[in-house]
Amino acid sequence: MKLGIIRCMQTEDYCPGSVDFAALRERRGAFAGLEGELELVGFVSCGGCPGKKAVLRARELVRRGADVIAFASCIQKGTPIGFACPFAGEMKQAVSRAVGDDILLLDYTH
Repeated sequence: MKLGIIRCMQTEDYCPGSVDFAALRERRGAFAGLEGELELVGFVSCGGCPGKKAVLRARELVRRGADVIAFASCIQKGTPIGFACPFAGEMKQAVSRAVGDDILLLDYTH
């Protein structure tokens, strides 16, 4: 499986994604149930509030081979800042409509 991760732009200045990458490598969190080889094809931000660029970036991840898109835990759970994205639900719905039912969407990473 090829995977793309969309993260919160607000956290990218101080979160390098290390925990996301470790969860992927060690098959923890949302990656625990995925089978086969996992290849990361992209790690992008939502583009900033209200996350409108997430759709364009998700399409590009799919164009580059992603069949799974994970919304990083900073979006859905608010980790590490303790504040979940208020646009997370709308963003996920918009991405889902844009990429179609064949692409698996994960609500978090770790």
